[in-house]
Amino acid sequence: MELFKPMDKQSNSSANANNQMPIEHVKVLIVGSGPAGYTAAIYTSRANLNPVLYEGIQPGGQLTTTTEVDNFPGYPQGVTGPEMMEDLKKQAIRLGADIRFGIASAADLSKSPYRVTIDDEKIIETETLIIATGATAKYLGLESEEKFKGQGVSACATCDGFFYKGQDVAVVGGGDTAAEEATYLSGLCKKVYLIVRKPYLRASKAMQERVVKTPNIEVLYEHATKEIVGDVNGVTGVLLSNAKGEKVKKDITGFFVAIGHQPNSDIFKPWIDTDEVGYIKTIPGTSKTNIPGVFACGDVQDPHYRQAITAAGSGCMAAIDAERYIGERKF
Repeated sequence: MELFKPMDKQSNSSANANNQMPIEHVKVLIVGSGPAGYTAAIYTSRANLNPVLYEGIQPGGQLTTTTEVDNFPGYPQGVTGPEMMEDLKKQAIRLGADIRFGIASAADLSKSPYRVTIDDEKIIETETLIIATGATAKYLGLESEEKFKGQGVSACATCDGFFYKGQDVAVVGGGDTAAEEATYLSGLCKKVYLIVRKPYLRASKAMQERVVKTPNIEVLYEHATKEIVGDVNGVTGVLLSNAKGEKVKKDITGFFVAIGHQPNSDIFKPWIDTDEVGYIKTIPGTSKTNIPGVFACGDVQDPHYRQAITAAGSGCMAAIDAERYIGERKF
């Protein structure tokens, strides 16, 4: 899902220069919601910075597609993803954050104050920008996959693996992420099928060895996922096709997609340093990007952990970094 519309630097700058859209000036603009964005809004609100937050096309972020969240501190009985995001949003609003629905469609970070275009119809001019646009999990594109999202289909083993303790599950993918997910699940589940399209794993040698040495992981080389099957209670199996064209069915209750994530950073790439995938680079130990006054938090800058709690923590960091930046500049 494309959350933010990319635009090349030249057309973006000229559109802003023509000043054809209304402009609103703010001290702190937060682009994107989820644990990172809402936490940044909570902290900047408490600092009396009057933050404005635009939620993006999926208010609450990826957690709104998750049913049970069992590993976020402060919820001893667990909580659903949408409920937790609503709690964070309400807290930010109570403290004074101005939370709006809208999609960042363009950006101009060539000079301060920075400009972000919302829905191609309004420009927000800001002294500081906190990017919390997240990353979108890549899926196979199957109708059945979409049907059972949150009911057995997941893109995060560390988030949802606990719910499949002692059960048979499958992981699709052949890289380091898939190998890590399969290894993690092997400590919880009875059996883990690792579905790999190619006749080999693309994962690092060390990760390959871990997979091979784990007795309850079975690697299904040259197998393609054709359909995920289930009933009203969720996933019950997966239909595969092997190299000979034969149909294979595996009985499982959990199907984990581990073919990568796409960080939602496109509109910022002309100015912000990113890695080869598109994750925003931050100065180690901070949320600071290569542009003064522009900060990044959450999954858009985190290719490693991708957890609600780490996203929230980085949102706190971004807020404090923004507060200090404003204090030093005395806006």
